[in-house]
Amino acid sequence: MKFTTFFFLLAIILTVSVLSAESKNTYKGHSSKPVRDTIIKLDSVRDKKLLRIKKTKQNISTLGVENTGLNNNYNIVPATDTIIKRDTIKNGKAVKGKKNGATPATKKTTAQTDTTQKKGDIQSEVKAVAEDSTHVDNEHNILYLYGRARVTYEDFELDADFIRVDQKNHIIFARGSIDPRTHRYIGRPISKQKTEKPVSSDSLLFNYETKKGKLYNPASEQEGNFISGGQAKKLNETEVAYRNVIFSTCDLPYPETHFGIVITRGIGEKNRIISGPAYLEIEGIPLPLAIPFGFFPKPNQRTSGVILPTFGEDQQLGFKLSNFGYYLGFNDYIDLTTTATVYSKGSYELNSVMRYLKRYKYTGNLALSFGSHNYGLPGDPATKDVHIDWTHSQDPNANPGSTFSASVNAGTSGFFRNTRGTVNVNTIATSSLRSSISYGKTWAGTPFNLSVGLSHSQDIANKTITIELPTVAFGMSSINPFDSKDRVGEQKWYQKITVSYNMTATNKVNNIPEAELFKSETLSKRLQNGFQHQIPVSLGLNVLKYFQFNSSINYTERWYFQSITKRFERGSTSNSDQLITDTVPGFKRAGEYSVSTGLSTKLYGQVNFKHGNLKAIRHVMTPSISFGYRPDFSDPSFGYYKTAVSNATIPYPYASQKYSIFDGAVYGGPSPGKQAGLNFSVDNTIEAKVKAKSTDTSGTDRKITILQGLSFSTFYNFAADSMKLSPITFSGHTAIFNQKLSISFQGSFNPYVTSIRDSIENNTIKRYAVPINRYTWQDGKFPQLSNIGISMSGSLNSTKAAARGTPGAVNGLANLTPTQSQRLALVNSDPNAYVDFNVPWNINFNYSYSYTNSLNTVTTSNTVQISGDVNVSPKWKVQYSTNYDIKAGKLGSATSFSIYRDLHCWDLSIQWIPFGYLKSYNVTLKVKSTILQDLKLSKRNDYTNSGTFY
Repeated sequence: MKFTTFFFLLAIILTVSVLSAESKNTYKGHSSKPVRDTIIKLDSVRDKKLLRIKKTKQNISTLGVENTGLNNNYNIVPATDTIIKRDTIKNGKAVKGKKNGATPATKKTTAQTDTTQKKGDIQSEVKAVAEDSTHVDNEHNILYLYGRARVTYEDFELDADFIRVDQKNHIIFARGSIDPRTHRYIGRPISKQKTEKPVSSDSLLFNYETKKGKLYNPASEQEGNFISGGQAKKLNETEVAYRNVIFSTCDLPYPETHFGIVITRGIGEKNRIISGPAYLEIEGIPLPLAIPFGFFPKPNQRTSGVILPTFGEDQQLGFKLSNFGYYLGFNDYIDLTTTATVYSKGSYELNSVMRYLKRYKYTGNLALSFGSHNYGLPGDPATKDVHIDWTHSQDPNANPGSTFSASVNAGTSGFFRNTRGTVNVNTIATSSLRSSISYGKTWAGTPFNLSVGLSHSQDIANKTITIELPTVAFGMSSINPFDSKDRVGEQKWYQKITVSYNMTATNKVNNIPEAELFKSETLSKRLQNGFQHQIPVSLGLNVLKYFQFNSSINYTERWYFQSITKRFERGSTSNSDQLITDTVPGFKRAGEYSVSTGLSTKLYGQVNFKHGNLKAIRHVMTPSISFGYRPDFSDPSFGYYKTAVSNATIPYPYASQKYSIFDGAVYGGPSPGKQAGLNFSVDNTIEAKVKAKSTDTSGTDRKITILQGLSFSTFYNFAADSMKLSPITFSGHTAIFNQKLSISFQGSFNPYVTSIRDSIENNTIKRYAVPINRYTWQDGKFPQLSNIGISMSGSLNSTKAAARGTPGAVNGLANLTPTQSQRLALVNSDPNAYVDFNVPWNINFNYSYSYTNSLNTVTTSNTVQISGDVNVSPKWKVQYSTNYDIKAGKLGSATSFSIYRDLHCWDLSIQWIPFGYLKSYNVTLKVKSTILQDLKLSKRNDYTNSGTFY
């Protein structure tokens, strides 16, 4: 009882003290006198000119109120939202009492205040809301908002931890607060007007009628450029006066910004800043690099402009002026970048890149490149190279039922080798180029679909090109022709018969030398075309409960508009190779069919264990046997094959050769040889069941795959006169170490005995193998291993949780913003441009082994490839890639190392290829900002510069 009495007495004393302090205007939480605005969180040395505030008693009180970051350390009774309306026409005073709906001044809740300003017939409303509390000073007509406060007026928006609205003078003051636990300054004001980007500051003053204001230590971003520190004064809707601000590429506000240009005085317009004296500052240290005036870009949209060049030297081509050009930003959907590199010895390179994007429709990138290089003596003809790179992707939801995509990568064979723009091991070592452009259409409610495409493949080593233009495919998905739409109950056996149809047509030029591609004779004489129709009919049934019966008939029809005939040149002998091929125009058709039927089932076996963590091992075997038949389409009765016979000459007999009239056709012709035999195959899967880990609260047993897809297959052809059994093939796959190491293997066994014989050719003895129609097990031997290949690959890494603000993978490519799409395109074009510090270390490895035994010769290969990266420190990362030939005992020539240093707003990267043909290094220091991406220092030694480093 005494304790309760003491508690109430103490409460009464505290209440009287607070009321007394408020009556004397000494309570710091809510002084009824208007307080003076204060500049806070500025640097006392660098911004001393901005801190000229008289230390009056009132100012001391102000510092005490506004810098302590008080958040509701006074007792406020919960109540409803406070709405205060004021008529500025009536002497600028607020209507007091119940007319304006004012409730008691001190309220604790999320409070909202609306103030209506009248300008003739136009009314503007000031809306204010605070998460913690509000305080209304009715005497001075001032509103105080505490804790995540927000004020909006027309097109002006303001968020801060504390906001004061002086409704009499139309002044808004905002600041943050100091966190009592971390003592860090939090809740900085963030203001935004119209379509301008948000501006953060330590504190601000704003007149919401004249739209003028002051910001102290502002921080804003404009397309990769950042303005922070000092003071900004808004003169009107389009101009801002700056004083002692830093123009930088660093995305942190002052004083964290460690590099930039200090603008002592300047005027910021919509797209630029016109400055007075300015100087360079690094790590807070001013450098003797100054300008009396300057112009700095501050674009709010894509802006065209000149791309500054870089200087360098190439030992073969001379001094160079590289990557200078012009950028054209047509609009928000398309831009064009054109650059050039010229060399003092007459060589040059041109590159033009166009990017386009229409959100929810499509995105793409088109690059055209041309190079003229003279590596020979002066006066020799230059080597000219061209290249085109085009990617186009369509949003799946843009046009339901139709798709269009393109991936073009084509050019001359020497483009990557001759162009000095970049040293990329992957592109230089590329052996082939491929392109495809496709359009697809499906008709809703029907089984029909259509696709049209263009394709290109190029062998760089042989300098040959294969082009298909176009390829048309029309198909019908599987249907049940004997099934009824009104069927009730299960399907009968004949209703399960399925039929489908596929038609393809193409025009193809095959293996044309690059130099002959654009000649008229190429299209007129070497262009091949044809149609192929495929009609598969199949039936699947369950037989005797445990067996799956499958039967199919496949018919293929090919149409061609030309065929071939072969003949021996007059005077040819059996020991000469003078066979002449003639092309015969005219329509020719070729039809072939095959029939197959088979049975398959599954067999299960399981071994259980009573002790230990291993509970059971299960083996699933899937054997199948099928019979297949295909006639011999090389029989003369079909007319698909002919025989070329030479004239008999003494002392040599005649020579003959059987050939298909469709040799070299785009879809080929029917295969020779009769097949009527059995196909045997068996597939195995072995799994283990292990007890749940002690940390697993669900208690569910774990299933681990020991061996997956271990299969054996062979074919026995009854129609063959000898060697009826085909080689026995096998393959398998497994993954160990918690699926981190993947292992695959495949190979074949030869079931027949093979004899080794010798022959003499050019006075040398050569050995060759001759198969004998006798099985190895007849001699008590296991079938001979003809070939085997083993590959192992895996990835080990130490991943961290995604960084704060990093979008998760669930967003998908469909939700990428235009900026993210551009960055993704950059990563795809140059993976080394992206460095992820969220993964401390990563190792990717791939081991491959192959063995081939033809008895007279045995060949093997044994290589391992390793690549990855490691964080040496939170800002240093080392990337590596190499391959090692175990058989030869040496590293591959593509070994490379890359060192990356994150300098916050700068990047330092070093690429080094220490030996081999591509021996080179490249050191680049560049700005991260996309606007200033050409601001960089580069030192390199190309792989062409005699292999010496300087």
